[in-house]
Amino acid sequence: MLPPARELTGKGPQREDMSRPSSAGPGGGGLGAGKAGGGKHGGSGGAGTAAAAAAVAAAAAAASAAGVSSVAGSGSAAPSSAVSLPTTGLPGQSPELTALFECPVCFDYVLPPILQCQAGHLVCNQCRQKLSCCPTCRGPLTPSIRNLAMEKVASTLPFPCKYSSAGCLLSLHHSEKPDHEEVCEFRPYTCPCPGATCKWHGSLEAVMPHLMHAHKSITTLQGEDIVFLATDINLPGAVDWVMMQSCFSHHFMLVLEKQEKYEGHQQFFAVVLLIGTRKQAENFAYRMELNGIRRRLTWEATPRSIHDGVAAAIMNSDCLVFDTSIAHLFADNGNLGINVTISMF
Repeated sequence: MLPPARELTGKGPQREDMSRPSSAGPGGGGLGAGKAGGGKHGGSGGAGTAAAAAAVAAAAAAASAAGVSSVAGSGSAAPSSAVSLPTTGLPGQSPELTALFECPVCFDYVLPPILQCQAGHLVCNQCRQKLSCCPTCRGPLTPSIRNLAMEKVASTLPFPCKYSSAGCLLSLHHSEKPDHEEVCEFRPYTCPCPGATCKWHGSLEAVMPHLMHAHKSITTLQGEDIVFLATDINLPGAVDWVMMQSCFSHHFMLVLEKQEKYEGHQQFFAVVLLIGTRKQAENFAYRMELNGIRRRLTWEATPRSIHDGVAAAIMNSDCLVFDTSIAHLFADNGNLGINVTISMF
């Protein structure tokens, strides 16, 4: 539930305005078949050389056509060919090669460590954990078979961001993809309202219009220094108070939550979230202050992005935390006023 929030007398009129805030090099590189034969004899000619050349050609053709060259996880399988591709990448072949890494379940990319079924089919690690058999051939997924050749190929390719369909143009090395996608500006945002059952999600630009139309009860105040007034803090159970603050051409969500984090011990958690990205949030700081007779309680921090959400701040106690006895020291007739100041670096 979201009890109404209002501004303290003398701080200016309330505002309901929730307007929007604004690589492949030439030549070499291929599949190596290791040592040809088991002998130690030298020389560059003869049947041994021909057999090695045939093995290399066959391995190259197989990898190009099917993208499969595997090694059993137990190490008991026969030696497989290792991929040696130019580290500068394969610009002309990237779309065709990256398509070989597509997971048949979620259509994201299968990235190292790459495991396959006994028939050679790939599935990403996230989907593999939820499956009991191969989604392609219905064969068993155990024992785990590591595909070293495909891992080698993956290390030479740039993979598109998973939010490329939303507009992200970046392609990255597989080791860099997870970190980028955590902060990608094209990543979908969920509704930031705490305690709500709203299932909305969309782009960052659509967050404020969503709040304006779907959560009209939330009050918006203008200015970098306002008072967030939470009414009826003695209400039983878990309660959320929410207000919007607009300043510096950005919108901030002020949240006060009361919950029983520990049995029999109710606590209040107050935090400021930026309707923006994590990178944008680093440009701001906020101060929350409770004032009473010869008493003051202050918390200063960098606002969190709504991508992080309130739950993460509460879980890590990265917010203003106080219990009900402290709240009553600063409350006036069951209403608690929190001075909130936003500053920009």
